Amino acid sequence: MRLKDKIAIVTGAASGFGRGIAELFVAEGAKVVLADIDGAAARLCATALGADRAVAASVDVTKRADVETMVEAALNSFGGVDILVNNAGVTHKNQSLMSVTEDEFDRIYAVNVKSIYLTTLAIVPVMERRGGGSIINTASTAGIRPRPGLTWYNGSKGAVITLTKSMAAELAPRNIRVNAINPVIGETGLLEQFMGMSDTPENRAKFIAGIPLGRMSTPRDIANAALFLADPASAFITGVAIEVDGGRCI
Repeated sequence: MRLKDKIAIVTGAASGFGRGIAELFVAEGAKVVLADIDGAAARLCATALGADRAVAASVDVTKRADVETMVEAALNSFGGVDILVNNAGVTHKNQSLMSVTEDEFDRIYAVNVKSIYLTTLAIVPVMERRGGGSIINTASTAGIRPRPGLTWYNGSKGAVITLTKSMAAELAPRNIRVNAINPVIGETGLLEQFMGMSDTPENRAKFIAGIPLGRMSTPRDIANAALFLADPASAFITGVAIEVDGGRCI
């Protein structure tokens, strides 16, 4: 029960890494708001976790009103927020940087970067009233060791890492820690977009070949890292970006 009596918001919580994080947080004693643009899927997840431990919120993290409503859901349901996981993210299909459309570019930076701006504005006053908190941003190994074909996505995750460090420095006097997780390519709904090809054993092998531990990341891998960064045991850790990558960035 490492998060006993803690209250968390997880964005992009209806599937993939976000769902894994939400499930582990609840198992470790937290009460969680599962925020996702797919409200129906978020509600199914929350129901499975138990109405006394989890609630769902239909949220477009690029919209300020939605983000504010998400925070209100946490206040109304549980009374505060101690932990925020900015996990919602999108990418473009692996392709030439010249062929990504302007609309795709705008959406990537809205979901992956602007959302952190919006959630910060909404959550910092709430965390201050609780005496502090932990913000965890899902970045990517793409932000520090980019692959060709994902240039604009890579840049958005590089921004997340820089924001994490700057936020950590600025929010430290308010006892709000800010850290990031850098997953390597993982078993999520975005897998084929990252690969730029069909998800077959043969195509997976091409990507796994660059990971020394010999597999892709899983939602539980990322959830375990998020749990550590949310746990009071990491109270003196802020401004770091933990590579959960099986050695990919060595």
